Amino acid sequence: MKRRWSVGLSLMMAATIGLAGCSKSGSDATTGTAGAEKILTFALARDIASFDVQNYNASSLEAVHVNMYNHLLKNDPKQNKIPDLATAWEKIDDKTWRFKLKQGVKFHNGDPFTAADVKYSLEKVAKDPKSPDNANYKMITEVKIIDEHTVDILTEYPDPLILNRLARVGSYIMPSKYIQEKGWEYYLNNPVGTGPYKFSSWKKDDRVELVKNPDYFGEKPKWDKLIVRSIPDESTRVSELLTKGVDIAVNVPTSDVERINKNKGTQVVQAPSQRIMQLIVRTTPGTVTANPKVREAIDYAIDDKAIVDNILGGAGTPTTGAAGPGNIGFNSNLHNKTNFDKDRAKKLLAEAGYPNGLELSLTATNGSYMKDKETAEIITAMLGEVGIKVKLEILESSQFNAKIKNKSMGELHMIGVTNSIFDASNLIKRKFSTDGSKGETDYSNPEFDQLMKDAEFNMVAELRDSQIQRAQQILAADRPVIHMFQLKNNYGITDRIEFNPRIDEMFEADEILPKNGK
Repeated sequence: MKRRWSVGLSLMMAATIGLAGCSKSGSDATTGTAGAEKILTFALARDIASFDVQNYNASSLEAVHVNMYNHLLKNDPKQNKIPDLATAWEKIDDKTWRFKLKQGVKFHNGDPFTAADVKYSLEKVAKDPKSPDNANYKMITEVKIIDEHTVDILTEYPDPLILNRLARVGSYIMPSKYIQEKGWEYYLNNPVGTGPYKFSSWKKDDRVELVKNPDYFGEKPKWDKLIVRSIPDESTRVSELLTKGVDIAVNVPTSDVERINKNKGTQVVQAPSQRIMQLIVRTTPGTVTANPKVREAIDYAIDDKAIVDNILGGAGTPTTGAAGPGNIGFNSNLHNKTNFDKDRAKKLLAEAGYPNGLELSLTATNGSYMKDKETAEIITAMLGEVGIKVKLEILESSQFNAKIKNKSMGELHMIGVTNSIFDASNLIKRKFSTDGSKGETDYSNPEFDQLMKDAEFNMVAELRDSQIQRAQQILAADRPVIHMFQLKNNYGITDRIEFNPRIDEMFEADEILPKNGK
């Protein structure tokens, strides 16, 4: 099938949320050795909300917290579980895990790390229904202290993802004694963790500064200082990179990729993210999209590869599955695949009883994801080509989220879903429910519902993996959600550093190395 969407789309090149480094012109040090200090600077497109590490769920902000705090265990760059504050762990039974804790670890204020800190931190998020991350931890019923350096984590039911949960945002270990003595508000203004870098200062909506922790229990920190700046404007971040004022510019606009690569001493490296862009489709009886042939026609009308190539500048991979490689339940048969076929889409509409086309609504965001507004606009045009007239509604993220919460979306809405747990079922169940509420789509399929229920508690890894893969095949056929593409991140870097992006989008400073000791 000949593609018709390459013409004129070059003006709609992708951009993503950015991180950037410091600028000499902005009075920031760089990775150079000014003052004999080695300084690494990031710049986020937005500032952190606070030092309440359980009151957010955004991996894109992890240049700060990941360098200040530790988990019981963590993921290496290939997502293998390795020790962090725990030295070892074992499953006692399906609802009990025992963790042996490192001894001799100190918080930044000098307090020793003990089992009491693990109990405080994990039970705090598990028992707080107002926490944005509570859903990921509410199955933890108790953290039982066995001795000062041993804890048992008890869950309400067998949880096959407990180790994944303990190695992600939301499970950082906080200083219980310090917080209890000083108070929560004092802690938020004077945060301490156990990590390789400790808090120095925070100027809201401008920068956070961290300095190396000489008493860190692990390898000696490689940098003297980290500066994490908030730079919302894309052009400012790119300008900083081009003049080598920044060390890393994350998610640079694809329209600037060629210019960055041609500039002496800068380049763009690309890596997959966990975010899957998708259309959520209302299947409520009485809506036009309750008809499975209409949903299929929508899928066949959208040329995902043309969007990736022309709108995103290649920063994506077409997919009909819920998760990319590296996830539990990844279905390779659904990845790097598109169903685009305009003639088939028109035929399906006729078979559905709409030979002269139909009308529906599409709600999308502006600025929440890479070129989300432009993607929604071209999807509108593509659907129009097969006879589907779209009423396009573009909202800011707060309004968009309110419509989801109120379940007031129309036939289609576009959203990007990411996954810090690295499990495909975690992505799927955000949009569907097996408890009778049916989630955002009103979709229900008995086989799908049973597979998701079984996978939630299945401790046999291979069987669980096959259940999740089968659930995705059902979704790909029924299309209550139309998965379109997995986004990639564009990182601009200078020749001062060696940087290999992680698929989990974490920015552990000591994995980013100065070249030639600079």
